[in-house]
This record gives sequence, C-alpha cells and structure tokens, in this order.
Amino acid sequence: MTTVRTLICFCFGGSALAAVLAFEVASIRPAAPLDMAKIMAAVQAGQSPKIGPQVGAERAEYTYMALRDLIALAYGVKPYQISGPDWLANQRFDIVAKLPAGASKDDAPAMLQALLADRFGLVIHRSSAEHPVLALLVGKGGPKLREAIGTPTPIDENTPLKPGEVKVDSVNGPLRMTMAKDGSATVNMGSRGMVAYRTDPATQAIHIDGDMLTISGFADMLTQFSQLMGGTALQFVDMTGLQGHYQVKLDISQAERANMARSMGIDVAPGGVAASPPGTASDPGGASLLTAIQDLGLKLEQRKAVVEQLIVDHMEKTPTEN
Repeated sequence: MTTVRTLICFCFGGSALAAVLAFEVASIRPAAPLDMAKIMAAVQAGQSPKIGPQVGAERAEYTYMALRDLIALAYGVKPYQISGPDWLANQRFDIVAKLPAGASKDDAPAMLQALLADRFGLVIHRSSAEHPVLALLVGKGGPKLREAIGTPTPIDENTPLKPGEVKVDSVNGPLRMTMAKDGSATVNMGSRGMVAYRTDPATQAIHIDGDMLTISGFADMLTQFSQLMGGTALQFVDMTGLQGHYQVKLDISQAERANMARSMGIDVAPGGVAASPPGTASDPGGASLLTAIQDLGLKLEQRKAVVEQLIVDHMEKTPTEN
C-alpha cells in the first residue's frame, strides 16, 4: 500500500485555496481472470459476486474494473463518452483504497481522478462533437408499453442491505443488486426502475424484465448491453418524449451471451456456442433487440447528436509500484 499525497492547488487569480482530495493509501493490482466456478458457487449459495465499485465511508474497492470504466466513474461520464486506445477496455485492475479522515464517499470520484493521474499518468481533456447515436423513438402505431403499477423510489443508502444484497456505485448513482441461488438477479436502480435477469435452462437465453423503468433508463440499459456485446457500441438516446414508468421485457440469446463473455475477457469453452456474427448483437439490425423494441411500439433511427467526449491524451497501461 502506498500513501497517496493530498494535492494542493493555489488559485492565483483569487484568494481561494482549493484542495484536491486524494486517497490516504491505495493498492492497485492487475485483476485475475474471473473464476466462473467460484462465481457460480457463490451464486448458488445466495451470495453476490464482488465485481465493480463499492465505496463506503472509510474504504473504496474497485474490483475487476477496466481502465475505461474507472475513468468513466472518476469523471462522471458514460464509457461510450471516452475516446482513447482500445486497450482501455481490456486492462483490468483491482483497487483497494482508504479514504482520508473527514472525507465522504461523495469525494471518491475526485480521489479516483487523482489516483489515476498519480499512478497511471492519466491526462485528459474534454470536447464536444457530433457523433452517431441510435435514437429511440415512438413507432408509427404508437407505443405499446405497459404502464407500471407503481413508481420507483430513490435508494436510501442508510437502509440496511437485505440478505444476499450488495450495493454498487455507478455513474447514475447507487444501485442495489440481489442474486438468488438459481443465478437470477435483481437490480434496483432507484428512481430509474428495477431490472430482473434470469436464464432459461433450456435455451440459455437471458430473460430481462424491467419494472417501473423510465425510457431514459431503458435507453441506458440498451447502451450497456451494446457495449458488452462488442461491435460499434453506439449510444442509445431516448427521443420518445415519454415520461412514464413502464414494464419492459427483452431476451438475449446464448450467442449474444458468448459475445458478452468474450468482450469481458472470459474464455468460452471449446465446442461451446458460436458467437453471433459481427454486427448482429450491437447493430440495430440485430434481430433480438430490434424485434423486442418494435414489439414495444418503439423504433430505432440512426441520427447524429452532440455528445460530450472525454479524450485520453496519455495513460500508461500499468501503474507505478504500490
């Protein structure tokens, strides 16, 4: 563990003295490949795998996270907004850090920025430019969405976790995830709705049931799946104008799952199902996603929109020593 100094910046144009917080100590190690046997054993025992960001009042852990996702979390942007070398999506690390006295978890993104600059030499700048996006629009026959019975509520971080439930910090705020022994999972996204995942034993397809989802939350979910499936990973943007909360269903095939696994660095067993041909999973012509979207009375159109970009000017593949 290495002490990470608090950086002080003097503002010569005024009398303010701004302190840029940094973690008190931090350890960064290359992430080991996921042990799927251990993960499945944990799931069957009703435990949630420890993957992703988990930040508390005194300790921050970022487990099996790609550099691209760490940058996104640090700067409050989505992964598709980051422009840099391709290896940003493949270099994964485990980070364990201690927050300094007086800091709160709200300070963690700024401290993660300082850590990435100190240990990886990260240099970035922001830019805005027109980029192709997939616009989610209302179809010709009007929406066929089923209104949710209730409305979601924001997550109260002071509420104790339920058995088998873990908290996850994301760019969009805190999430809570619960995994059952049969491998199904439920993600509480707070005011953006709930999403449940389960696998069909016969076809190995993933069934996704969204409840009380906003359409913007649905669009973000589609973007995340697009990124996992590989390909162009275009941004899905809600342009429907719909303001309600809805029930949404999707199916992700076994072939698409293989693409997801490979994009996450997980080897698919020899002789297993072949991955979908390039473009079928993330392209709007991919049958599974397109059909599901049309069944909801929605449609996709490729458009251009001004998107803020975070440009990586410099970053090392490996950090300085702990």
